Amino acid sequence: MEAAVVTGETAVRPLAAEQLYRPTDLSGLVFSTTAELQPIDGLVGQARAVEAIRFGTQVGKAGFNLFVIGPNGARMQDAVKAMLTAEAAAKPAPSDWVYVHNFADPGKPIAIELPAGRAREFHNAMHKLIDDLKSALPAVFQSEDYQTRQAAIDESFQKRQGEAFSALRDKAAAKDIAVLRTPLGFALAPVKDGKVVPPDEFSAWPEARRREVQAVIETLEKDLEHIIRQVPQWETQRRDETRQLNRDTAKYAVDQLIEDAKAAFNDIPRVVQFIETVRTDLVENVGMFVVKSEDEESGAGVFRTGSPFDRYEVNVLVTQYGDRPVPIIEELHPALGNLIGRIEYIPLQGALLTNFRLIKAGAVHRANGGYLLLDARSVLLEPFSWAALKRTLRRGEVAIEDIGRFLGLTSTVSLEPDPIPLKLKVILFGDRLLYFLLAALDPELAEHFKVLADFENDLPRTAENEIILARLVATIAQREGLNALDRDAVAFVLEHAARSAEHSGKLSLVAEQLREILIEADFCAREAKRSVISRADVNSALVARIRRAARLRDRTQEAILEKVALIDTVGAHVGQINGLSVTELGGFTFGRPTRITCQARPGSGKVVDIEREVELGGPLHSKGVLILSGFVAGRYATDTPMSLFASLVFEQSYGGVEGDSASSAELYAILSALADVPLRQDLAVTGSVNQHGEIQAIGGVNEKIEGFFDICEKRGLTGTQGVLIPQANVQHLMLRKDVTDACAGGRFAVYPVATINEGIALLTGISAGVRGPDGAYPPGSVNRRVEDRLRAFASIRRNFISQSNGGGAPAN
Repeated sequence: MEAAVVTGETAVRPLAAEQLYRPTDLSGLVFSTTAELQPIDGLVGQARAVEAIRFGTQVGKAGFNLFVIGPNGARMQDAVKAMLTAEAAAKPAPSDWVYVHNFADPGKPIAIELPAGRAREFHNAMHKLIDDLKSALPAVFQSEDYQTRQAAIDESFQKRQGEAFSALRDKAAAKDIAVLRTPLGFALAPVKDGKVVPPDEFSAWPEARRREVQAVIETLEKDLEHIIRQVPQWETQRRDETRQLNRDTAKYAVDQLIEDAKAAFNDIPRVVQFIETVRTDLVENVGMFVVKSEDEESGAGVFRTGSPFDRYEVNVLVTQYGDRPVPIIEELHPALGNLIGRIEYIPLQGALLTNFRLIKAGAVHRANGGYLLLDARSVLLEPFSWAALKRTLRRGEVAIEDIGRFLGLTSTVSLEPDPIPLKLKVILFGDRLLYFLLAALDPELAEHFKVLADFENDLPRTAENEIILARLVATIAQREGLNALDRDAVAFVLEHAARSAEHSGKLSLVAEQLREILIEADFCAREAKRSVISRADVNSALVARIRRAARLRDRTQEAILEKVALIDTVGAHVGQINGLSVTELGGFTFGRPTRITCQARPGSGKVVDIEREVELGGPLHSKGVLILSGFVAGRYATDTPMSLFASLVFEQSYGGVEGDSASSAELYAILSALADVPLRQDLAVTGSVNQHGEIQAIGGVNEKIEGFFDICEKRGLTGTQGVLIPQANVQHLMLRKDVTDACAGGRFAVYPVATINEGIALLTGISAGVRGPDGAYPPGSVNRRVEDRLRAFASIRRNFISQSNGGGAPAN
């Protein structure tokens, strides 16, 4: 292969092998394996993000929550958690929170704040109090003193009632009237000879006698009615006396236990207040401790039926156990209930029951006083969660919301727990596109997430940074329990990091990719019974990763090799060129050549993009074709109307085409068709072009070169084959070893091209040509041929129009 192609203006030389791949320089780091390297702590190469995270976590004003963005696989959550853990160690643990029964309004449970670690103590103290009362109160009410006093009250009632009825009977007996108790109540009847007079006999008495007896009975009935009216009053008085006796007895039993429960919480006024409320309620409702309910007697679960004892218990919502640092909570499933808490229900006999003990904490409760880590996409995908999170941050308190009430699906009575004051840092994680879309579509984002922490994708590939990344590799291997890597293996991993960054002068910071490679390399080493990971193990891991994902690539190459997909790698053709494209599926990226063809004829100055016409071309591709029209119109035959009709197409392309990386190849095809000069098919082209004919950088340059190389190698390298790339992409080259070896041996070449003139000269072997002082291109140059052809097209078009107008003057 010739070392350079002289174009008449510049000489395009193939890149030297050392320009195709940059090896790692570890000369400044002395080690045999990574076991000898000091692990690195903190974030590597993320000074900007570290500054933002530190600011966001330390400023205490509302709204200064963080939104952390970066590339997928950057393990941002792990990195941020490591930073937060270090900061949290110096901060005091936040308060505990409990819910207790609201005796004044049971539907609105009361939230009580306690010092860190005291909630469980409070819960246990109240539980012990209730257990003690369940034993102590029945014993007190079964005591001889209580029974005696209760008997005295009952006896007093019975005596008063008995004396009243006895006096009535005596009064009635003196008038020969008997007081009788019947199923319907009390009755009065006349008596004769000590026996009650039957109604028939009474009817036979003389009229005057009957009237006299009836008058007496009416008088006695009034006395009986008066007594009967007094009985409920006496019963009420008896109950009041019994209730007071119960209060006095209960107070005697409860006071000491209550004082013992209060003793440990005298420093917490809200707890003392609640215990005093419990004392009052216990005294007023002591009967439930003495008389067993039907549920208890039948063995039914106390909690399941909503036992009256539940209201004295304590629902520990959040506790920090005192010795723990501030919480760092990562909620992986931020559904509404998991995020801000929920109220659970228990079905019983067709109804849904709940109480304050069924209030469950959400991630916001658990993280209150600390940090809450959320994946932004997960929050947005959960109904109601994003809106609830913003409401919570705006109000500065956590209010449990029942989703059933929002949707109108709940007909049962629910609770309205006290909201809990919020002191929390929320940290959202997402990719850049999600953040920018959310910022554009939701103006409230800026209100609540004022701090942006943007993780770098890569860092400059200096000798110092290579050493830092080598230590990061050692850290990952140690953390994952992998075998140590030798020097060559570390160097190869760093070189792959540069390829992943798509820049020979940068190193990828996507830690998850490095971790996956190290795990697979460790597997290869263990399979080979080696205790140290070598360069060969890393290479085997990378090859295996490609092989697992490369079925589509292999089928694409197979179609080309079998000439199902037409790609020439030898010879030359007019208006035909090999363009290069990149396909990415499932994280695997590969390049492949595509034939681009052009047909040209006289016309109205239009370049037809067939891909666009059939709606297979995307907007960026269509933009690239329009730029070609501008280039041709602005460079050639500017004193003559454009009279060109050219059609461009990606042959055998049955899917969408997007991007402008093939625009230079399309322009070469147009120039070839116009100049009627063949283009070399042993060269493939990538690169975009502007209206001035300058070749611009594109992405995926490594994969594109390797995609064409694979086809050429399988057909047999001729020594003339190669790829034209933009000169600006030289810095991005990190090619496979087989490609660099072929280039070093002169069997393949990579040409850096800066302008269309350089490219067309290389592809045709003819000088592109530069306008001389007379404004004309040199005879025989490609540009001269193009311009002459366009002038010929214009002449043909003028003649055609003239003939169409009957030989008259040409139409305007």
